[in-house]
Amino acid sequence: MIWQLAQMLWVGGVWLLHIGLLPVLGRVGLAPLLIDEIDGMLTALLVGFSAVCVTFQALVLIQAEGLVSLWRDIRGQLLVMSLYACGMYFVVRLGWPDAGQWLAFSYLVLGFSGLVLVLQPVPGWSGRVCEAHP
Repeated sequence: MIWQLAQMLWVGGVWLLHIGLLPVLGRVGLAPLLIDEIDGMLTALLVGFSAVCVTFQALVLIQAEGLVSLWRDIRGQLLVMSLYACGMYFVVRLGWPDAGQWLAFSYLVLGFSGLVLVLQPVPGWSGRVCEAHP
């Protein structure tokens, strides 16, 4: 259950911010400079929150499948890539503030990693319905 909750929060938040919230703020009539300021602040907060949720998901995967699953399982590889994307976002944001295209790239890597992760099964769940045997 923690896997699905964490996944819903960070993947949904990443996509909702840029597909839902920011376009609505533009249509409401807020000044573009204010929207850019809100975008920068919320994006940084959301990437940090995503890193925490991805860490929880990695711990759930390790508990269910073992430590090797981080490298051999597609879910583990996507989680590691998401953590790298979060780290790259903050390294670029702090060390190279004029590189907006790299911030956007790392944010897109994070978002698309989350979308592919949503399509994967939950660790420890086979997907079969339990049947009573007589």
